[in-house]
Amino acid sequence: MNTYEFILILGSVGQSDSEMVESLYEAGCDDGTVFSSNGVAAIGFSREAIALESAVRSAIADVGKAGFTVLRVEPAEAPVFDRINQELAV
Repeated sequence: MNTYEFILILGSVGQSDSEMVESLYEAGCDDGTVFSSNGVAAIGFSREAIALESAVRSAIADVGKAGFTVLRVEPAEAPVFDRINQELAV
């Protein structure tokens, strides 16, 4: 098995709270870190699977079990690069 890192951006959630974190943990997202930035909630995953697609699809399913929806998937490094690029453009 390999470990894959990616971020799931959640829909209809602006801020994370302890209740949300607990429900995600209980649904199988114990390998993810919940965070929010600029009014958007997301989960950064470090998930073991046989392939990247399997890792992402299983994480999306676990988020669904907790009652949340996923808007999109991003590579783990993207927010760092986006932030640096914004700073460089100033």
